[in-house]
Amino acid sequence: MKYLFLLYDDENGWEALPPEQKQQTIGAYMAYSEALKNAGAHIAGEPLDHSKNGKRIRADSVQDGPFADGKEQLGGFYMVEAKNLDEALDWAARCPCATTGHVEVRPVWNLEA
Repeated sequence: MKYLFLLYDDENGWEALPPEQKQQTIGAYMAYSEALKNAGAHIAGEPLDHSKNGKRIRADSVQDGPFADGKEQLGGFYMVEAKNLDEALDWAARCPCATTGHVEVRPVWNLEA
């Protein structure tokens, strides 16, 4: 079954990090992605640009980002394949974002079933 991991964190905090901490963080995500790939669980995953560069579209309007007043913003995602929700939750708990922000786990509908 496919699961989408939505990664929420303080996107403004990234800019404040010293370069060596940015490299450590990137390394942690690369290692996590590699572990997902080695387990055959990785389908896709990417970081997202700052929410201030996003747009929200409705039929009658366009809204500039950011879209929420909260500290945490959607900063990236992973699409994974897992046997069940427990396995997906185990992978999500290992995501580096789970230690600094939070990971929302959402099952992906199987429209072919």
